[in-house]
Amino acid sequence: MNIAVCVKQVPDTADIKWTEHNTIQREGVESIINPFDSYALETALRLKDKDSAVKITALTMGPLQAEEIIRRAISMGVNGGFVVSDRKFAGADTVATGRTLATAIKAKIENAEIVLCGQFATDGDTAQTGPTISTNLGYALVTYVKEIEKVENGYAIVKREVEDGVETLKVELPAVLCMLKCDYEPRRPLINGFKLAQNVEIPFYSHEDIGIEPEAVGLKGSPTCVSKAFRPKQKTCGEIFENISADNAVEKILEVLNG
Repeated sequence: MNIAVCVKQVPDTADIKWTEHNTIQREGVESIINPFDSYALETALRLKDKDSAVKITALTMGPLQAEEIIRRAISMGVNGGFVVSDRKFAGADTVATGRTLATAIKAKIENAEIVLCGQFATDGDTAQTGPTISTNLGYALVTYVKEIEKVENGYAIVKREVEDGVETLKVELPAVLCMLKCDYEPRRPLINGFKLAQNVEIPFYSHEDIGIEPEAVGLKGSPTCVSKAFRPKQKTCGEIFENISADNAVEKILEVLNG
């Protein structure tokens, strides 16, 4: 079974910078792996632990520095990976990003039965990329996944978080599964994994390499327009009123609201 894991470098929240198009600048910015993607990687590796025939390919879209997280994924036990990188991909919204990643999966990963990705990315928090990948691949989709219990006979048994608890679903493969934080922690790479990852050649694929038109990627392929991006102002500390009656509390609230 082939598994594709979509991972993403996200800027350290203390080091976010913006481009002239109000998109996040990624070149030259300190980045970390998106936390939810770490759980997607660990989930894939747990399936591989149970079945040595499982092959995991990690992929990401980004600048040259994005190869760092592919090497980290390999150091954890992933079989291989690649970076989809092209200046034409710059400024992509979730529609263009999902379309590009889906095209790369179809072009470079043979018969990917499961595609795993994080439910959210900390630099956008839209939760749209996974469903967009699913739509472009024509795969089944399950969101808010907490665990894959087992995979057998062309189906995956998964647990997903819902408002009033956890539900168990049987989903026909191929499928895209969007992972939340799991009840288990992602493993840490071992020294042998680091050594292996440093010697692996990481392929970089352009829009031509994956067979997608330049009009379908980046800013040109993005229907979303961000008119303004800013950091919210830090609010001042509140004031606590103790030992006050309900009637007086209402008067005090109105007084504060009216300035």
